[in-house]
Amino acid sequence: MFELAELGHTLEKEIYKKRVPELRTQLLEVQNKLAESNFPVLILISGVDGGGKGEIINLLNEWMDPRGIQTHAFDVPSEDERKRPPYWRYWMGLPATGQIGIFVGSWYSNPISQFINKKIDSADLDSQLLHVNNIERELVDDGMLIIKCWIHMSKEHQKKKLKSYKKDPGKKWRVTKKDIKHLKLYDKFSNIAERVIRQTSTGHSPWLIVDGSDIKYSSVTVGEHILDRINTYIKHSKLKPFSKEKTENNNSIKKEMSLLGSLDLSKQYSKKEYNNKLENFQGKLNLLAREARLKGISSTLVLEGWDAGGKGGAIRRITHALDARQYRVIPVAAPTDEEKAHHYLWRFWRHVPKAGQITIYDRSWYGRVLVERVEGFATKDEWLRAYTEINDFEEELSDAGVLVLKYWLHIDKEEQERRFKEREQISYKKHKITEEDYRNRKMWNQYEDAVDDMVTRTSTEYAPWNLIEANDKRFARIKVLKSYCDALEKKLG
Repeated sequence: MFELAELGHTLEKEIYKKRVPELRTQLLEVQNKLAESNFPVLILISGVDGGGKGEIINLLNEWMDPRGIQTHAFDVPSEDERKRPPYWRYWMGLPATGQIGIFVGSWYSNPISQFINKKIDSADLDSQLLHVNNIERELVDDGMLIIKCWIHMSKEHQKKKLKSYKKDPGKKWRVTKKDIKHLKLYDKFSNIAERVIRQTSTGHSPWLIVDGSDIKYSSVTVGEHILDRINTYIKHSKLKPFSKEKTENNNSIKKEMSLLGSLDLSKQYSKKEYNNKLENFQGKLNLLAREARLKGISSTLVLEGWDAGGKGGAIRRITHALDARQYRVIPVAAPTDEEKAHHYLWRFWRHVPKAGQITIYDRSWYGRVLVERVEGFATKDEWLRAYTEINDFEEELSDAGVLVLKYWLHIDKEEQERRFKEREQISYKKHKITEEDYRNRKMWNQYEDAVDDMVTRTSTEYAPWNLIEANDKRFARIKVLKSYCDALEKKLG
């Protein structure tokens, strides 16, 4: 695989000087086009030590407008990063629409390092690479252009380069103990790199292998490749700019039976039963949450349900039992301009809890397969593939040790109408009722179909759905509290 990249490609100094000004001009021009486009660009620069990755990235930042580029160098995770799932830091670095992001040391670095240092076996490596492929596929499906460049160098050339640096007082500082150690592992690294490239060079995000023996050659080659990929993408892109314009509603036909229809909404507690159980479970939750915090176990709670279904009341009964320093409640509304410029999961990755912390979402990423599906804000392809994207996201949280719990608070149409009218009579609750709430009632059947599909496709062993009978608020609140306590107890062993 690396034979061509070990031939020792060079670029004469005069040719380099002639080509760079034109290349810089073209890169700036394509950047201007990109800024007006509807997609982001992610550039991954990886390869062998001493191949000039840092120099290439410095030149790219010099040749292009730095206001449209953000470079992220991922090394050993910081303390803040270690407290979150491994891919959190990469999601936080993703570029917005019209921008370019450069990753040096990307999601490929850790699997390669772990395998070389015998921390994972071959099966684990394949599993991680499959996950990387899924992430890249997900980003590409959302419109991102991913450009991957592998900077290669032969073992002999790497030896000569390190030796020359050692002799040069002005470059001696570039040679570290890590470089010496990695040179000894060159053959092993080269073999695993070939395997990684082979398994992750896909039609939607292929690898470019570049000879790194001459920085003039490698930098121009990478620059021209980036230019060509972006120009081609702009020319052939059929993406439509994100807007709030609705698409054709593609919902399934109303089913004769539904999961929600099978719930017994007559379940209730008396005021006395409720108060006793509330005190018991809030006290229990407080103790369990303290232990979880000490053990670094975090929780992500998702509350979905009908308008006026009681999500806010259930959340308050949870938070009243917790230390305010341990939790965050994230009320989810329509995305901001910044959020719309990223993948729809990006804004939820932003709030992934640190170890020992709790994030509670009042509505969530399930908007993609609920309101966006029913209202036509997402195409059928978008909301259909979202089931897999959401399952992958939640599995990633679970694999990182996060407890993921999801609740759907279900009420019937009559109870919803009663609560609407009740809110209209209370001064401090009037703001909760809008014409939109009444309009949504007309699409009750479509929403019920969407909820059935959502539960069927995304209730997993690592992130199950809890369907809550919520016609009686007291019963619903206790069931939510009890299920959280039960799940924490099981997680804590």
